[in-house]
Amino acid sequence: MSISKRLLSSTVDLGASLTGGRPPAVDEGSPAAQPRTGPGLMLAARDAMAAMQAELDDVRRRLERFDGTMPTIRVDPRSVRSTRWANRHETAFATPAFARLKASIEQAGGNSQPILVRQAEPGVYEVAFGHRRHRACLELGLPLLAVVWSGPMSDIDLFLSMDRENREREDPSAYEQGVSYLAAIQGGLFPSQRRLAEALGISHTWVRKAILVAQLPAPIIRAFSSPLDVQPKHAQAILAALEAEPTLVLQRAAELCSQKQKRSAGQVVEGLLGSNGEALTPTDLVIGGRTVGTLRQGPRGKVIISLDLASARRYSAAEVGEAIAGALVPTPAR
Repeated sequence: MSISKRLLSSTVDLGASLTGGRPPAVDEGSPAAQPRTGPGLMLAARDAMAAMQAELDDVRRRLERFDGTMPTIRVDPRSVRSTRWANRHETAFATPAFARLKASIEQAGGNSQPILVRQAEPGVYEVAFGHRRHRACLELGLPLLAVVWSGPMSDIDLFLSMDRENREREDPSAYEQGVSYLAAIQGGLFPSQRRLAEALGISHTWVRKAILVAQLPAPIIRAFSSPLDVQPKHAQAILAALEAEPTLVLQRAAELCSQKQKRSAGQVVEGLLGSNGEALTPTDLVIGGRTVGTLRQGPRGKVIISLDLASARRYSAAEVGEAIAGALVPTPAR
């Protein structure tokens, strides 16, 4: 047998093995047929291997674009739980902003921006950030789009991610942040307020002020329409008053709560400090059986009278002013 025939018989199955047992496809319009010589089969095999390598290189390049990414999945929101470090108070889910977010998610059929979760246990996830989106999907009964953190995530990493993402989207209130900061310190995540501030990249002064709000006694917080209304300046004034007259301030807080009336944060502070006495509720000013305005006490013992001149149209503003001034002149003792 000639050398060419021996080479042909030794390579006859090579092409089939590279094409899954099928002969290589040939353009029907081409006069070229299967190579019948050993060198021809070797060249065909080399071309097939080169094509396979090019395909592998293309797949590798496409996979590199996803290197380091984490899977995004849709989960039942009931399988996702909040974290102990959550910095959203319950009243944050009753605000107009949350209502708008919920309406947007409902219209879209789910949250388009995924939340970040970590695996808590098999089939159960814990929110790193995205508590409002989770709550909206939970109330709407919609699947929750979530990014699952693929590696280990420590409590510190979760806390930092949550705080940073929330501040970038919509700042939690001073009270919410203060509660979260206080929990992180008491839970041992950070040894001090300063170290917490450094880790978050925020002002130590702000951390201190937010924690002051969170440290207000519960009866004081209940006196406000919402804890979200309490500002650091309010907390500083109230804590100073508590230090001087704790029993009296707490009594005033109880009185405010019992009145069940919605007030601004400023009015609540005035009531707690005693700067507007007991007349927190405006009193109708009645003359001749007709209500012509209201009377209430303001800050620092001032009396504020608001008149409806349309109701008191018999009198001009100057006449009313003169009458009030005359009424305040002491009557000579007889």
